[in-house]
Amino acid sequence: MEVLVKLWKVLGLAGLAGVAASGAIIARDQRQRAQLTPEQVRDRLRERLDESAPPRP
Repeated sequence: MEVLVKLWKVLGLAGLAGVAASGAIIARDQRQRAQLTPEQVRDRLRERLDESAPPRP
């Protein structure tokens, strides 16, 4: 029984660590996006569109 309690504690701590890490990654990504000007966002979107569009004959 004691082994199961320890197992659940470890799993719970691992889950909390995963949530914290995910939150840190999301926050970093949002900071990077917030630093872009609207012109930079448009340029990046156009680049992505050009990369995804099939080449024209």
